[in-house]
Amino acid sequence: MEHSALALRIDGLTVRRGRNVAVRDLDLSLARGELVGLLGPSGSGKTTLMRSIVGVQRLESGTVTVLGQSAGSPPLRHRVGYVTQDVSVYSDLTVRENLSYFATVLGVGGAEIDRVVAATDLGGQLKQLAGSLSGGQVSRVSLAAALLGTPELLVLDEPTVGLDPVLRSELWGLFRELARGGVTLLVSSHVMDEATRCDRLLLMRDGEILADTTPRQLLADTGTSDAEEAFLVLIERHPGERTEERS
Repeated sequence: MEHSALALRIDGLTVRRGRNVAVRDLDLSLARGELVGLLGPSGSGKTTLMRSIVGVQRLESGTVTVLGQSAGSPPLRHRVGYVTQDVSVYSDLTVRENLSYFATVLGVGGAEIDRVVAATDLGGQLKQLAGSLSGGQVSRVSLAAALLGTPELLVLDEPTVGLDPVLRSELWGLFRELARGGVTLLVSSHVMDEATRCDRLLLMRDGEILADTTPRQLLADTGTSDAEEAFLVLIERHPGERTEERS
């Protein structure tokens, strides 16, 4: 694949968290405009991998290149959006105040706030304190903040965790719309039924990629009828370490 067509390239990435190897000698490339699911049980290394991509994780070895730049480089500030598992908005500020703050940090104007509010359907909550919002609305505010500046790569760590099926479906609809607009999305989840919403699947366990496939090919290769069953088959084929202490 041409270098210019890549949103992400990882070569030989190893990350150690304490005495544990959280990511082990991992190679990975993502094309621009892909909607990619990063799936695996809690503790499989998904968060550590995502932190490495956005440049906030210390690496033991290997390289991470994002949009042609080293991960974490200042030029990527406006080009990469990151939503963490933890709440990343201020509960004592309104939705608009939160977005205004993040827009100021990024150096973008009010038109950007209007754009991301429309994209995440938050127009009715602009004057509400973030602390008074539902879990799904808070997730939308975090996503809106990540969309400021029109990022080319979105890294979303468990963005649908704890949400009901309706809210999860709405967010995945938005992810698909963003991908159609040319944004590359890497979305982590431990909910296997979300796998079918992605163009491509990365199934991770013990800091390694067990499979790099598509939803249809995953089921065909494992002879199963759903993603959760398929993942269990892959685990049986690739027995490894226990994952409880990984990040």
